[in-house]
Amino acid sequence: MRKHPAQNTNQETSNILLRLKRPALLLDESKCRKNIAFMASKAQRHNLILRPHFKTHQSAVIGEWMRKEGTEKITVSSVTMGRYFADSGWDDICIAFPFNIPEMNEANELAGRITLHLTVCSARTLELLEQGIQHKAGIYIKTDTGYGRTGIDHEDTKEIGSMLRILEKSSNLRFSGFMVHNGHTYRCRNRSDIERLHTDSNRKLVKLKEKYINYHPDMIISTGDTPSCSVSENFEGVDEIRPGNYVFYDLAQCHIGSCSPENVAIALAAPVVAKHSRRNEIVVYGGAVHLSKEELVPEEGPGIYGNVVEICSDGTWSDPVPHAAVTRISQEHGIIKCEEGFFRRISVGDFVGILPVHSCLTADLMGGYLSAGGEPVDHLSGQKLPGM
Repeated sequence: MRKHPAQNTNQETSNILLRLKRPALLLDESKCRKNIAFMASKAQRHNLILRPHFKTHQSAVIGEWMRKEGTEKITVSSVTMGRYFADSGWDDICIAFPFNIPEMNEANELAGRITLHLTVCSARTLELLEQGIQHKAGIYIKTDTGYGRTGIDHEDTKEIGSMLRILEKSSNLRFSGFMVHNGHTYRCRNRSDIERLHTDSNRKLVKLKEKYINYHPDMIISTGDTPSCSVSENFEGVDEIRPGNYVFYDLAQCHIGSCSPENVAIALAAPVVAKHSRRNEIVVYGGAVHLSKEELVPEEGPGIYGNVVEICSDGTWSDPVPHAAVTRISQEHGIIKCEEGFFRRISVGDFVGILPVHSCLTADLMGGYLSAGGEPVDHLSGQKLPGM
């Protein structure tokens, strides 16, 4: 943990951790770069296009770390995010979210200056796009192979056929391929379950590819979920992967076997504001507006909203503290349940670290990072000095 002195010495003021006043999201660059290199190496080994999803980090700086590992094409979740990264020099961007028709003008502006790919789930969306799009754009048809969130059922060849006929007649829209997000792998409890769902989804996608590849020889199969991309070595029939969460990982990924706690590259630094000895509970300034309300429910015991780590003087952190976790949460409050030894070591005014359950949501809520050296890391939100 980090002590917050009543008066800082010159040595203390040179350390950014000793100048924090509010919750801040710490970024371990070394871990982050290792995660980036791991996925880049896997994609290269399997001859896959790596189009990572940038919605997790939303940072031009971290995007450059990915570029140095060979990334040339990226995924985003909104037109706004697409603009931000286009302004940062990315020129092949896929918006992997069902296209929002009211943003036609914004999409046209973006398609006019980069290679843009849009995602659609219905023939109706394509009809409206055909009427409004003024520049060339690639189209991914979003398919559902079991997740059940959105996308056309992989067996609904009638709707798929209708969409392909629209694309074949279009002067501006080009069929990029079939896209899937196997979000149901996040519900798995072990690596073998992840592998089973991944293999089943690939089998369904390969059938689609075999059905249409003679008519659309340039089409690709694009799949993207961090659990499958982290665990599996079987990508038969897949051309492109779009994982995003792997850049930071989180407790949910640890829980299902995608990674280990030492791979988690962000931690929320939260000030201790109260202690309650009768309950061995520590109250921190770090609640739902910082961590989100994503809950991890283990097979035994209560659900948690984050594991506790001790922040080191260089801005990195320890392994998770045994039997210490955020067990309750409200808008600004986080309640840490812990054992007596850790409880006694912590004082009001200290900072403790919290590994998030879902790093994508925590990063979005915090809107910026601090590196181990105390430097703000650029973020889409434009926040410059989080926690100061």
